[in-house]
Parts: sequence; C-alpha cells; structure tokens
Amino acid sequence: MLKKLPKPVRNFYVVSIVIFLMWMLLLDSNNLIARFQLSSKLNALENEKEYYQDKIKEVEKDHDELFGDNESLEKFAREKYLMKKEKEDIYIVVEK
Repeated sequence: MLKKLPKPVRNFYVVSIVIFLMWMLLLDSNNLIARFQLSSKLNALENEKEYYQDKIKEVEKDHDELFGDNESLEKFAREKYLMKKEKEDIYIVVEK
C-alpha cells in the first residue's frame, strides 16, 4: 500500500516538515492569522495614541490660555463658550 504513494510522501522528513509547517502556520497560538490581527490592532492603537497626544497638546494650550491673564481668559470664554457682557449682542458667522 505504501508503494502506491509518491516517493516524497513516503519520505519521513518531508512528511515531518509539512506537518510542522502546517502546525506553525495554522494551529499554533502564534499562527499567521493571529500575528496579522495583532499587528493591525497595534497599528490602530498607535494611531489612537497620536490622536490623543494631539488632543493633550490642545488641552494644554487651552489650559495655558485659560489660566493666563484676564484678557486671555475673557477671550477664551467669548470664543469657546459664547459668553457676552450684559449689553452686548453676539453674531455667529458660520463659514460653509
């Protein structure tokens, strides 16, 4: 019965290497699919990290502006929160 199989299939080393490669590529906990998923997740997390670092810089800039002198505090309140003095009118211009 073994004589009917092709010669490479009867070779112990070829069969061992094929089984080992199948195990490593498909069945192992560190297989190719898991590695691809982990690398894509890592890229997404790095992009998120950059986004949050930019947001932190933005908040720090607003913090410095807010706790600066009174003029910058007033400017910040008017621009961000649309605050006004009692006898003032506010006009909001929205650009398209």
